[in-house]
Amino acid sequence: MLSIQIVCVGKLKETYLKSAIDEYSKRLSRYCKLEILELPDEKIPEKVNIKLADEIKSKECSNIANHIKKDSYVIALDLKGKQFTSEEFSSELEKMSMTSSHITFIIGGSLGLTYQLLSLCHQKICFSKMTFPHQLIRVFLLEQLFRAFKIANGETYHR
Repeated sequence: MLSIQIVCVGKLKETYLKSAIDEYSKRLSRYCKLEILELPDEKIPEKVNIKLADEIKSKECSNIANHIKKDSYVIALDLKGKQFTSEEFSSELEKMSMTSSHITFIIGGSLGLTYQLLSLCHQKICFSKMTFPHQLIRVFLLEQLFRAFKIANGETYHR
């Protein structure tokens, strides 16, 4: 069974988002082994300069890198990444699963991901050029993963 790890920065606080994550996690259990790893986010002061922002981002990304499993196919969620339709994402997920039995998705903190961490990734994907809260992107990712598995299995859901 395919193993999917989602490594993200910051804890979910909103109960409605936790409920959505729980629901999609339960639905995905038919298709994959899912692990969601929430890493602590660094405090960002009101007034932050570029140097301090880079230090914070570097610390968060170093922590992310330390939690990526060896031999994992690594995908960063990044605004400069490739955009897919749901059908294309389903096909891409099938290709990835032939390359590795373990896929890691990375969702960075509010300051984004460092070049060093992005360079470790096999792929970068983008759900939208719009900006969304990082907590909401977790729900988007889980929903799209569920949709991708349904499409790949010829099951109805994706209309």
